[in-house]
Amino acid sequence: MPEPAAAPPWEIPPARGAFALGGGPVERVAVGGPELVVIAGPCVLEGRDHALRVGAAAAAACRQLGLPYVFKASFDKANRTAADAWRGPGLDAGLAVLAAVRRELGVPVTTDVHLPEQAAAVAEVVDLLQVPAFLSRQTDLLRACAATGRPVNVKKGQFLAPEAMAGALGKLAGAAGVMFTERGTTFGYGDLVVDMRSLSRMRVLGVPVCFDATHAVQRPAAAPGVDALFLEVHDDPDRAPSDGPNMVPLDWLPGLLARVAAVHRAARD
Repeated sequence: MPEPAAAPPWEIPPARGAFALGGGPVERVAVGGPELVVIAGPCVLEGRDHALRVGAAAAAACRQLGLPYVFKASFDKANRTAADAWRGPGLDAGLAVLAAVRRELGVPVTTDVHLPEQAAAVAEVVDLLQVPAFLSRQTDLLRACAATGRPVNVKKGQFLAPEAMAGALGKLAGAAGVMFTERGTTFGYGDLVVDMRSLSRMRVLGVPVCFDATHAVQRPAAAPGVDALFLEVHDDPDRAPSDGPNMVPLDWLPGLLARVAAVHRAARD
């Protein structure tokens, strides 16, 4: 595969590779369209009522601003640091909650896939499959996700240059759409740094690009030309079982999105 030409760091490459989520009774979301897609929800599923409460509030904030919304949450945090850390409800219970969110709120949903054998079951429920950053080079996992025919969002590994995601793209033949997410690069031990040039450099690969604001440096960035913003939100972060300190308090979300949307639209126009 030829190496894509790099864009100057001040230039936003044109949007390409757009795809759609939802449809029918579920709100249609255009990824790579003119509006910034917001992917938001708790780090891990904590139960049906909690997911519906957080999802409803996030969806309302997005609708008020005219922003497309996708609910996110993990059914299993398979890479927790501590062996005894709570991981989530598991595949079957988690998919039941995600199905309820999709059905009752009428919004697309996404979740992580950790193993190739999970892909088909997850694709029966969600609109967008997500591959975690640590697994972004796992050939069998990427191919299994693509084989479902669903769109796939791959988080760029903290150890990869943006151009190296061309390898992941080559493993995703058959997917209904592909998006790559920037979530920071390892800088020494225990630190991440985000090179904002990475956003444009991945966009040159011809796919929409998402910025993971809460996992990277907790600083949303819309000006460099992203197509989606990934945020973990919670109604009570101090009591969240996973990633509490990194999550945006739910009542901050409307104001935060209003500012980010204004920057994104100014950059787009």
